[in-house]
Amino acid sequence: MAVEHLNDSNFAEKIKSGVVLVDFFATWCGPCKMLTPTVEEIGAESDGSYAVYKVDIDECGDIAMDFGIMSVPTMIVFKDGAEAERMIGVQPKTAILDAIAKAK
Repeated sequence: MAVEHLNDSNFAEKIKSGVVLVDFFATWCGPCKMLTPTVEEIGAESDGSYAVYKVDIDECGDIAMDFGIMSVPTMIVFKDGAEAERMIGVQPKTAILDAIAKAK
């Protein structure tokens, strides 16, 4: 499944239930570009027990501010709308999957 980009109008709805990984990124960010294939792979491998989304901090500055995103990439795992885990910087796939598993 392709990783959907969220915006101001659908963000709250998409993270409110279940386990959700959100990758906060910027198009100009080199490390974000390095992380993108990993995030897309995790999204494609989802068995439906979690969802994966991306948020462009330049397009959705209010969301980034609400969650105190100071550097990108930052990934937040949400469980029923609440932050369960936060990872800053490029992370290995295993660490991301571990964070998702912990939130389940």
